[in-house]
Amino acid sequence: MERWELTRRQALASITACLTTLAAYGLGSGSTKRPNASAAGTVRIGGDLTVNRLGFGAMRIAGGEHVWGEPTDGAEARRVLRRAVELGVNFIDTADAYGPEINERLICEALHPYPRGLVIATKGGIVRPSAPEWVADGRPEHLRAACEGSLRRLKLECIDLYQLHTPDENVPLEDSMGALAELQKEGKIRHIGVSNVQLDELTRARSVARIVSVQNRYNFAQRKSADVLDACTRNGLVFIPWAPIGGSAQAVTHGKSDLDALASAHGVSVVQIAIAWLLAKSPTILPIPGTSSVAHLEEDISAASIRLNAAEISAIA
Repeated sequence: MERWELTRRQALASITACLTTLAAYGLGSGSTKRPNASAAGTVRIGGDLTVNRLGFGAMRIAGGEHVWGEPTDGAEARRVLRRAVELGVNFIDTADAYGPEINERLICEALHPYPRGLVIATKGGIVRPSAPEWVADGRPEHLRAACEGSLRRLKLECIDLYQLHTPDENVPLEDSMGALAELQKEGKIRHIGVSNVQLDELTRARSVARIVSVQNRYNFAQRKSADVLDACTRNGLVFIPWAPIGGSAQAVTHGKSDLDALASAHGVSVVQIAIAWLLAKSPTILPIPGTSSVAHLEEDISAASIRLNAAEISAIA
């Protein structure tokens, strides 16, 4: 084989690969469209915070399997955060338990001073004695200290959305929510949300404070919080599904017969279809897929422009 033939084949292969990548993000065939979270539309949090309806869950930028310690690649973690904002993400979710505390610090290091309109939501109410441990602590004094610690790490005077990370079975839920209501009166919290709650707990929380959002585990394969989602849709509360794709390997395992077919029909990945399904499920859903990779982030954000029709939605409903 002549050297020029090999070089020519290599060049053609490189061009083909490049065009394939461009097509995946809507950049081929003369298009200038880039993935952007704004393609998902918007949702209003608490009536006064308008955000694009595809956010970023920052948990995975902290270290390792247990979300413990510094990230393996700190520079990449900061690039992911900055790239998310470049791609139209204006809602970032975190918690003091991620790292612990490291996640919030990374967000501040990467993005402060924050762009206008960026909403950073954080959570308190879980402590981490060791890497594998996630222990509820809903005591009012702990929640106050946790909130004030988050304010310092994030360099904020007021947290736009502060969420109780989980109810504590050793502390009356009403006491935990009362503490957050006090912090709200003091101007340290703008809006209050809850996480990992059952329907009756949501009702109890709402009896004490004005709740604007719920963050529960929910995806196409795990729908135990369907009743909570329905309540949020009825009452105008934002529903933030954590683990929105259930993990990419799990997505393939559970979605062979339906998600794979839809992904093929749209020419996208199973992960993107899983996110698009959530966006189509209810106008109150605000998915927050997370990753520590810029490439995966861009794939996730591309899901904002996928539109599923009624028949497609019912196929995996």
